[in-house]
Amino acid sequence: MFSNIGVPGLILILTLALIIFGPKKLPEIGKAFGQTLKEFKKSTRELTEDVMEDITEEKKKLTK
Repeated sequence: MFSNIGVPGLILILTLALIIFGPKKLPEIGKAFGQTLKEFKKSTRELTEDVMEDITEEKKKLTK
């Protein structure tokens, strides 16, 4: 996803974020983004586990 940005692009994005949000809000925004990403990963993991359980149950039903 971010492989095409590169270092200069990343510096530009961080500079713009600093200008727009200011130095006081930037840590709060980063923390909120991190928590959102953590929750997204957790939900994705749970969904994957549920699907795998369903597949396993269906395989057991078919082999009986």
